Amino acid sequence: PPFGIANIGKSFRNEITPGNFIFRTREFEQMELEFFVKPGTDEEWHQKWIDERLQWYIDLGIRPENLRFYEHPQEALSHYSKRTVDIEYAYNFQGSKWGELEGIANRTDYDLKVHSEGSGEDLSYFDQETNERWIPYVIEPAAGLGRAFMAFLVDAYTEDEAPNSKGGVDTRVVLKLDRRLAPVKVAVLPLSKKPELAEPAEKIAAQLRQLWNIEYDTSGAIGRRYRRQDEIGTPFCVTVDFDTLEDNAVTVRERDSMEQERVKIEDLQDYLATRLVGC
Repeated sequence: PPFGIANIGKSFRNEITPGNFIFRTREFEQMELEFFVKPGTDEEWHQKWIDERLQWYIDLGIRPENLRFYEHPQEALSHYSKRTVDIEYAYNFQGSKWGELEGIANRTDYDLKVHSEGSGEDLSYFDQETNERWIPYVIEPAAGLGRAFMAFLVDAYTEDEAPNSKGGVDTRVVLKLDRRLAPVKVAVLPLSKKPELAEPAEKIAAQLRQLWNIEYDTSGAIGRRYRRQDEIGTPFCVTVDFDTLEDNAVTVRERDSMEQERVKIEDLQDYLATRLVGC
């Protein structure tokens, strides 16, 4: 120690009143980490994991003001727990603003002691540096995958204004997901279905598909196609237009700012790669 074992799997719970979309269900995916530490260092490691887990949500795009800690009072702690802290998200459910995302518990040596007593196996650890034998304490972050997924969606949903083809503005629905979480990374959009544009667009899509999940869309006006990609959180749209036939370049549109930049086809992969790091 210290070392950890993480897994993800299906869990079941006899919920009397499931509801709030996928927040409370009888069947759900659970993510857990069992992190083993030396007794006496457990409180420091527990706080480290509390801070790390909060930062994980923030780094993936959730606004800090929509997250908070809930410290379980001593009289309400589970019998195995020395301290338990929940991370809660402001789902703004009717009648209840906050909902639990995950709990981080200091389970002391309860787990290994019980396993050892039940199995007859010695689960203690011999520390060669100090010539001591001890039973590791367990720090356990446990999170519901569905609840995290829901929080990312709720936090990313945005409505703003975008210019339309008639010179006015429309309300735009955009899913401002972190680029690493966006299901589609790039949409390739030929301005016309004509072969002279469709063929190079299909070639570009095929090349980019080797690296990322790509959507190829030819249906409807270009503005409507942009809106469809905004709604599913696609970070970049690549438009192949008639100028492409002359300058061998495409227009790249960024989702959040809607800014457009002309990029040479030969530079397109590198251009996107620097902006899709970790994707």
